[in-house]
Amino acid sequence: MPKPRKHQVSLDATPYYHCVSRCVRRAFLCGTDHLSGQCYDHRRGWLEDKLLSLPQVFAIDVAAYAIMSNHYHAVLFVDAERANHWSDTEVIERWHTLFSGNMLSQRFLSGDVLGVAEQKRLQIYVEEWRSRLSSISWFMRVLNETIAREANQEDQCSGRFWEGRFKSQALLDDAALAACMAYVDLNPVRAKMAATLETSAHT
Repeated sequence: MPKPRKHQVSLDATPYYHCVSRCVRRAFLCGTDHLSGQCYDHRRGWLEDKLLSLPQVFAIDVAAYAIMSNHYHAVLFVDAERANHWSDTEVIERWHTLFSGNMLSQRFLSGDVLGVAEQKRLQIYVEEWRSRLSSISWFMRVLNETIAREANQEDQCSGRFWEGRFKSQALLDDAALAACMAYVDLNPVRAKMAATLETSAHT
């Protein structure tokens, strides 16, 4: 049985994690489906754009990535200290770029005066959102759900686009981090999607 994600991610041990997500139902991130003739190369751009924009919202940086034909790799760095220094207003504003929040957070940002009980309740939401904005699980959830919706709309279908859970591996020291980043960078070369690192796209 897979371990719960909270038991796989320990920021006390390391802030670096290698994550992998794979498509299901013979879906494509890029390349050409030889049965239908449909080219899906543009989906790599979708994923790359979203992957590189999310660190502007989350306290998570992308150290390396490679987008393949039916899966992608990302080496993520969790900067929990940065999230802890955000003000309550900044946490709410960041969360609202992803989700609508709730009535209390919307009233707070519009300048309404909240009662004592409302302020206490909003503080609970803020700390929950602060935690989520430094969570690999939430980062990957937002990333994968966005791409799944766009792909399903393009394919005119519904259902899963990704496997049930992304895979994650803790990178516990500098040697593991360097080896993993080299492995991720070389994926397109090994798959013969590029001849050299320099000509590799979407990495």
